[in-house]
Amino acid sequence: MTSQTFLNGGISAVLQAIPEQFRPQRSTLLYGGLLINTELAALLLYLVTSDTEVNSVFAVVYPFIWINLGLWAVVRTHPTPRTRRHHYLASSVAVGYFLLLIVLGGLVWTAEPQLPLGIDIEMLSPGIGPVVSYNGPFLRLTLVPFLTIGYLSLAYLVYATLIDVAGSAIGSVIGLFSCPSCVWPLIAPIFIGVFGSAGTTTIASFQSHVTGTAIFVLSIVVLYWRPLARAR
Repeated sequence: MTSQTFLNGGISAVLQAIPEQFRPQRSTLLYGGLLINTELAALLLYLVTSDTEVNSVFAVVYPFIWINLGLWAVVRTHPTPRTRRHHYLASSVAVGYFLLLIVLGGLVWTAEPQLPLGIDIEMLSPGIGPVVSYNGPFLRLTLVPFLTIGYLSLAYLVYATLIDVAGSAIGSVIGLFSCPSCVWPLIAPIFIGVFGSAGTTTIASFQSHVTGTAIFVLSIVVLYWRPLARAR
């Protein structure tokens, strides 16, 4: 047996040991590789052309964990509503959940009178930036790429979870919140805005990055796995 054959057999064995829902597809590996290479190129270009001092590799890589894992979960999730009523109810809950996240995460807040009205763009490290901020008469909106994509991914998975557990429109909501393993991912990410990096110029501590990212990863895994739907 050649070393190449042994290696291929080992990889196949590892892939077979992974649950089918989490097993990577060929298209995922292809497009995922292209995405990661593009992100690394953008990051290297930014570091070369800016005066940014990197104290930790994780501090510049963690936004890509949010983006890539969130996109992967969304692409691999295909909810099928039984009725329009289920679709509209699940959509309403998911939209409300997303709005809750961006408000408590600091992406939407009341306007800051001391700042000029209009749009401001700040070029930070890729994934964290470019940060687009809008300061209006009544509210301030901040779009941080990794947080925006991460929160949208969580909201979509909440929608998929509600669709999967739907026995009836109201029963789906009751069923979702009767499962502790489904509830905590809906609550935990709210604190990411507190512990993580949600502002335009505020860089949280290393421990905050780790904490926020760990909560996000676990939330995505549980919502993607959807244990309540599998238990039915």
